[in-house]
Amino acid sequence: MSHFIVTGPVGGQTEGAPAPNRLEINDFVKNEEMFSLYIQALDTMYRSGQEQIISFFQIGGIHGLPYVAWDGAGADDPAETSGYCTHGCVLFPTWHRPYVALFEQILHNHATDIANTYTADKPRWQKAAAELRQPFWDWAKNTTPPPEVISSDTVTITLPTGERKLVDNPLLRYRFHPIDPSFPDPYSNWSVTLRHPTSTGPDAKDNVRSLTKTLQADQSDITSKTYNLLSRVHTWPAFSNHTPGDGGSSSNSLEAIHDNIHDSVGGGGQMSDPSVAGFDPIFFLHHCQVDRLLALWSALNPGVWVNSSNSEDGTFTIPPNSVIDENTPLTPFWNTQSVFWTSAQAAGVTPSQLGYSYPEFNGLDLKDPKAIKDHIAGVVNELYGHQVRRTFPIHLPFERLAAAMPQASSIPPSATTTSVSTTHLARDSVAESPVSQKRGDETLKVDSVALGSGMSITDFWEWTARIHVKKYEVGGSFSILLFLGDVPDDSDPAEWRMSPNYIGGHHAFVNSTPERCANCRRQADLVIEGFVHLNEAIAKHSGLNSFDPAVVRPYLTRELHWRVMKVDGTAVALENVPSLEVVVLATSLSLPPGEHFPVPGDTVHHHDITRGRPGGSRSSD
Repeated sequence: MSHFIVTGPVGGQTEGAPAPNRLEINDFVKNEEMFSLYIQALDTMYRSGQEQIISFFQIGGIHGLPYVAWDGAGADDPAETSGYCTHGCVLFPTWHRPYVALFEQILHNHATDIANTYTADKPRWQKAAAELRQPFWDWAKNTTPPPEVISSDTVTITLPTGERKLVDNPLLRYRFHPIDPSFPDPYSNWSVTLRHPTSTGPDAKDNVRSLTKTLQADQSDITSKTYNLLSRVHTWPAFSNHTPGDGGSSSNSLEAIHDNIHDSVGGGGQMSDPSVAGFDPIFFLHHCQVDRLLALWSALNPGVWVNSSNSEDGTFTIPPNSVIDENTPLTPFWNTQSVFWTSAQAAGVTPSQLGYSYPEFNGLDLKDPKAIKDHIAGVVNELYGHQVRRTFPIHLPFERLAAAMPQASSIPPSATTTSVSTTHLARDSVAESPVSQKRGDETLKVDSVALGSGMSITDFWEWTARIHVKKYEVGGSFSILLFLGDVPDDSDPAEWRMSPNYIGGHHAFVNSTPERCANCRRQADLVIEGFVHLNEAIAKHSGLNSFDPAVVRPYLTRELHWRVMKVDGTAVALENVPSLEVVVLATSLSLPPGEHFPVPGDTVHHHDITRGRPGGSRSSD
């Protein structure tokens, strides 16, 4: 049989880039030509018969249900009753690269055909179609997508006749035609994809308020996790997936952060279940961002790529506990008529072999890894580093310090330099500056406080909660939510994230019907790992003037609490999650001259902070 070859989109040009840029969704929706073509192309994919190999349904189904072969890959001898997606292993980032490129390729082909039908200024539309690429949603910068993605039932586009017209918005939902018989409850009740569904019945609707508030509540946590991933993780096992055993990292993997977005967007809808997540159109905006973070991380860690490891969870073509590496076929994505793409072939900070690039790399000499690394480090600090910088000792000439921090102007001037430990964030109504950040009507302001005892002026302690839990213990997607201070009562767990004491969490992205997944049953003891960075929350809530362990340990022992919640907002008693273990770590960080990012030193496990509580440390050390 002849196979569909994944090339990515072909054609177009972005100045200073080896291939056209993927654009951030907030910018993309403002581009009349690209947005108009995208909406029409996506609608064309939707209207294709669900049995057609390049229909939206078939492409979405590669990830999970209906657990059938796509384009013949593994059809003769499937390894697992599951989808093809590689979760919980070192192939997670790279498998999704040709997957998004396949979707993008089909979309691009439709957009090209549509552009050719424009009767007014056809060359303009043909150029836009050639340059059209799948947009990404940078949730690390802004967790709330534009209305065109989460709330607008209709959008205005320009049709081939030149008419501006309101049309149904395909970015909001996909309508099944028909609902596939493989879908379990509640998905078998829903004719469309839903986010934070209002019920499990056929009359369910999106709860946009719940979706928006959940994403907004997670902003600080997601930004902090993303910055720490990019700035502190330097090995592929620690970067790539949420399985423990990566050599002692105290930062989240790309997959763990990705899991957070799936659960937060889905809220019990398709996006929060890996078996059906691929049918929500926001899936591809999300995974385009995941791929972008892979590109940024690769630029910061040149030469580091997929290592040999164990597959853990199996897939449709990869048996559980198989040896996998950069040459493992990324099924079902055909590179030629006889071989599949591999991670080695999909490598690159600008994967022009798949027809796209990211704006952060425009104008760079792609043959100069050091220049690329230096530039991308600056981009990462600018986009995501403000929270860490607000709680890290800064070392500036007094004149610059006083200009940036008017609240510190009472500090006596010095002929040398003045060090300020930004470990306390006080609320105040002051003009926004480079070291302050607006939150609603408030501004977080940095105060001058003392360094921890025994620490140099360029060192401090970074506090983190490490969370281990068995992936399949709850029976679906769930969250471990952390609080500093009083925990809201159990009357409405769905509102826990809205508590002012909520500081972040770890999120498990799990098949909701593990009894229908052979691998899920066999991997019942599989443990996943995540981290919540605590410094900003400590600074915000505690009133302490130091991150020194002598000060922070008794505070966290008294004030750090956690709860477990299913993705649909149902509380889970801690005693029903016996595998849960929350352990507090303190890592010394320094900022040596010339370094782009804080450099971690020794990590100390403070088991005593959580020991003796349900879900706390089980270590006797």
